[in-house]
Amino acid sequence: MPDTPASANTALPQHPAARLQVIEQLRWTSVISVVMLIALGLAWELKLAPLPGGTGALALKVLPLTLALPGLLKHKLYTYRWLSLLVWLYFTEGVVRATSDHGLSQQLAMVETTLSVGLFVACLVYVRLRLKVLPKKSKAEKAPQP
Repeated sequence: MPDTPASANTALPQHPAARLQVIEQLRWTSVISVVMLIALGLAWELKLAPLPGGTGALALKVLPLTLALPGLLKHKLYTYRWLSLLVWLYFTEGVVRATSDHGLSQQLAMVETTLSVGLFVACLVYVRLRLKVLPKKSKAEKAPQP
């Protein structure tokens, strides 16, 4: 049974229904972005434009992304947080290879950069929305204790 905003309510604290729907959309955006980055990384390094004389070992760069998938599917906030930091490695690789490679490899690098930015934004907004249910600190809690 696919997760719907109503069934996701058991995994998430009390959020308004509209926010739950946005959270669910962001989750699927993140999952799709990760799957696309995995597919792109594997196809790029093994078939489409592997490094000259390479062994294909660079395809192992997608391993951390595969480790993130279960956490994304289970609404693990910790996974979204570390993934939002990890994705900058893929962004950096995409920018470097987009400016230094030529031909198909350069185009694939631009796709990787775009997917990385999309994944980062989806994770960022997801975490921000999930944290909105935390109670706000009162002024007494914020004041330093003498």
